[in-house]
Amino acid sequence: MGSFDDQVVIVTGAGTGIGRATAIAFARAGAQVLGVGRRQALLDDTAGEHPAIEVAAHDLRRDGEADAVIGAAVARWGRVDVLINNAGVTTLMPLADVTAERVADLFALNVVAPSVLAGAALPHLRQTRGSIVNVSSTYGHRPIPGAAHYAASKAALEQLTRSWALELAPDGVRVNAVAPGPTESEALAAAGLPDDMVAQIKRDEARRIPLGRRGVPAEIADWIVHLSDPAASWITGQVVTVDGGLELV
Repeated sequence: MGSFDDQVVIVTGAGTGIGRATAIAFARAGAQVLGVGRRQALLDDTAGEHPAIEVAAHDLRRDGEADAVIGAAVARWGRVDVLINNAGVTTLMPLADVTAERVADLFALNVVAPSVLAGAALPHLRQTRGSIVNVSSTYGHRPIPGAAHYAASKAALEQLTRSWALELAPDGVRVNAVAPGPTESEALAAAGLPDDMVAQIKRDEARRIPLGRRGVPAEIADWIVHLSDPAASWITGQVVTVDGGLELV
């Protein structure tokens, strides 16, 4: 029997990468999982990995979608115990290329959407004395030339994590974050980069990481599950960096 038997977990960005690995990890630990993303076909692939995973396609940047996600989970299972704010976008945006629209789009998904979803989930998390885990990045607390606004959006998410932890502690709701380093996923390709550039970036990143390689999604998922575990009931307001030592160099 897993640590999450009878618990309900919502994972955003569940169609690929860290989100898919996280949905599978929670399901294997006994949870009922609602995987949320924008692309139904990818979500269906995730659902096919475990019978305890159900999926729903939603664009969390749109008005009303957060309430719809929480409502679907409550209608299906009657509760919400854990919210994983994993959905996000990586955007390379040198200062010379900045536009107000590009910055607003980036923050809409990386900052506004998890905020609105957490707010919609809060009444239910208070009832279950549940947990929120936000997925940041090692670049939420170290600079990255050419992608400053991406780093800023993740820095904002880390500060939200700390502030929400203090705000919600009296309700017994814990809030933590995991900050992955470069991890195998579709993020670079989704940023619109050509295949040869993606391959070069991956090689360069692996050379910079002290442990000599990029991470894999399951390694990040393990920490997300651990921070959500009721056994970690005295941990809140923490940002756990999982990056092979990259933040040290």
